[in-house]
Amino acid sequence: MDMTGAMGTRLYLDLLKRTLTRSAFPDRFHRFRRSALRRNPLASLFYPVVEKTLDAFNLALCRTRFDPGKRMEGRDWPAEAETMIGMKRLDNLEQCIRSVLERDVPGDFIETGVWRGGSCILMRAVLKAFGDDNRIVWAADSFEGIPSPDPRYPLDGGSTFHEYSDILGVSLEQVQENFRRYGMLDDQVRFLKGLFKDTLPTAPIRELAILRLDGDLYSSTIDALTSLYPKLSPGGFVIVDDYGDLLGCRQAVTDYREKHGICEPIVKIDWTGVFWEKR
Repeated sequence: MDMTGAMGTRLYLDLLKRTLTRSAFPDRFHRFRRSALRRNPLASLFYPVVEKTLDAFNLALCRTRFDPGKRMEGRDWPAEAETMIGMKRLDNLEQCIRSVLERDVPGDFIETGVWRGGSCILMRAVLKAFGDDNRIVWAADSFEGIPSPDPRYPLDGGSTFHEYSDILGVSLEQVQENFRRYGMLDDQVRFLKGLFKDTLPTAPIRELAILRLDGDLYSSTIDALTSLYPKLSPGGFVIVDDYGDLLGCRQAVTDYREKHGICEPIVKIDWTGVFWEKR
């Protein structure tokens, strides 16, 4: 790729990341959490009536709630952006993809826990920008939100993420539409709908070069590692979104690495994300 082409690619991918995060411009509104309303005993009595006005209420809220610093660092739950992971973690994802392409590390890319699909949209965009027409981008999610805690995993016992299905649960159809809006929905994108313990063990994936984990819970993280890490090629990357922030996720990574004698150093991306290269 000549210098002009390289500059154009860099500018395109930078603009894409700033658009996916809405760092380039604020959300039009700040989402009111319906789940918070449901948990209020008094407000819940009026919920069927109030729900009808929430969308209009959201649209009327002031734009000054947008905090560009939090958005850049992936510290908020955006109302409209296709990803909540922030620019540093998107930059890391792009760098890992560029590395495996430059070194010709074999395998597809996958994210487990895709929300609105922003990280996977970037995966597909990088492949397209560099003319790779062989690898598949896999988007694995329940597409119904984060599941209730599994009693087999005590560290997930206090999780309340399942109560935020109105925000964290994004339908398969909506994620596909998000891909379509960016021109990234094609035969190199595949979707795995369901709980990871059900979909990942039998997923038709032969090799992986990028394994990005964003399942939040111990159960989601350990299920993804168990099914997918053996398929990760040497030289490929594991990226863990919630390692620094969520104890269950971090402990699942620790337990899996200890069980399988994985000694590669864990590298910090930002306040919560980490990655390592499989050797």
